[in-house]
Amino acid sequence: MAVLALLVITVAGCGGSGLEQVRLDSGPIIGVQEEAGGGEIWVFKGIPYAAPPIGELRWKPPQPVAAWQEPLRCTSFGPSCPQPTQMGLPPLDVGETGEDCLYLNVWSPADSPEERLPVMVWIHGGSFETGSGSMAVYGGHDLAALGVVVVTVNYRVGPLGFLAHPALSAESPEGVSGNYGLLDEIAALQWVQRNIAVFGGDPANVTVFGESAGAISVLDLLVSPLTEGLFAKAIAQSAILLDHGFGVTTASTLEAGEEAGMDLAERLGVDPAGDVAAQMRARTPGELLAAAEGLAEESGLMERGLIWKPVADGRALPDLPTKLWAAGTHHPIPLLIGSNADEGNTFLAGLTVSAEDFDAQMSRVFGGYVEEAKELYPVVDQDDIVPMFSRMLTEVGFASTVRLAARAMSLVSPTFVYHFTRVPFANPLGAFHGAEIPYVFGTVDLFAGLGKIEQVDYGLSEAVMGYWTRFAATGDPNGGDAPAWPRYDLPSDQHLELGDVIQVGTGLSKEACDLADRVRGSD
Repeated sequence: MAVLALLVITVAGCGGSGLEQVRLDSGPIIGVQEEAGGGEIWVFKGIPYAAPPIGELRWKPPQPVAAWQEPLRCTSFGPSCPQPTQMGLPPLDVGETGEDCLYLNVWSPADSPEERLPVMVWIHGGSFETGSGSMAVYGGHDLAALGVVVVTVNYRVGPLGFLAHPALSAESPEGVSGNYGLLDEIAALQWVQRNIAVFGGDPANVTVFGESAGAISVLDLLVSPLTEGLFAKAIAQSAILLDHGFGVTTASTLEAGEEAGMDLAERLGVDPAGDVAAQMRARTPGELLAAAEGLAEESGLMERGLIWKPVADGRALPDLPTKLWAAGTHHPIPLLIGSNADEGNTFLAGLTVSAEDFDAQMSRVFGGYVEEAKELYPVVDQDDIVPMFSRMLTEVGFASTVRLAARAMSLVSPTFVYHFTRVPFANPLGAFHGAEIPYVFGTVDLFAGLGKIEQVDYGLSEAVMGYWTRFAATGDPNGGDAPAWPRYDLPSDQHLELGDVIQVGTGLSKEACDLADRVRGSD
């Protein structure tokens, strides 16, 4: 992995070559040149892509950023959206937070704007509640060194990004609310179309990629009528769509979203007889987060899924995403999609689940198919509950989402499925949710404190970065000396295992995926 060294900060009028100063549609910016992969890349941090969503613009679609005349020094990350404090590793630190958070970052290896390199736009995860494009694990240096322009994006999360409420819907010309974070992502992709050429990127060859909530966003963007022509390829890492027929949700109807918003307003002590929207806008981000935390504790993940999530508002999302995917209303573009072998362990680590709670959740998820599900996930004693619960979430949640989207997209566009099985640093959680991210970005060294990094980790990261960047360039991850990755189709149901050994597999979690399809179809 490259050791990053600051080489030069250029300023307007200093001369030089390359991309030291570029002019956006909103004004000129100045970047930093850094070493990566044995060469040099240009790095621009904290570029504003929309107006600060503060004051009256809180809970409004993103607005154009005000233009500027003097060069803006883009050499440090912009604030991340306010969010609950996360006690974690330095590579996962989101840095400064604030409502003025609509910034993105660009890494470009181009020597001139004429190069027209492939572009990769990253949407971070975090359950639509946490995360940032500035996290060190998402550093774009090593990907950019392979010949792509990398963009990472901040968007509004939590109640600031996904609050729906009748009072907010009444303000909207379309009569809808929520989805502000999703609209931020769309605004960032529109910014890329207008501006990426000055960084040497090709606006006609943009790949949107993301993990977890970022991958859910990718699948949502693929069925949104607002994203036509904004990207040419998509990569979804560990997406989960439980929005139709499963009792728990990662998307909701507008009505359900508004109900959650009214619950939050009640917790905030808002007077329903007054100007509800104004009262909510008068609350501080800290007050909003505290109320949201109370709402989450009261509701519980097992009962409602994500509290803050995209809504089927009839505009950004014409219907629930799973329904749209099942109906084949997605944009027909190349798709690379996959999941990890032990996704569920991340969410259930350290939990004790009673037999009663497990039975209730199984009934909620599977309905009339609960007995069949219990045969697939047998529990003999207490020690079996969490492992079976984890496997059920991994297979019925993540693996079945992969197959649902892969089947739909493979009918119209090249599709490639992966299964990540490498257990990093001998982690007891296995190939957990998010384990593949450092391999995608070439940032495994940032996690050296967790355990020994082996040569297989570096080799796997090199292979994964090669697959991802070749897919971004051509729509096909194959090339070089890498093991062949077969296109996905329904009869063969093939995937590529990304693990200690890279090899082709078939029929991933077939029984669970078949059961999930039957549950969806019964709703």
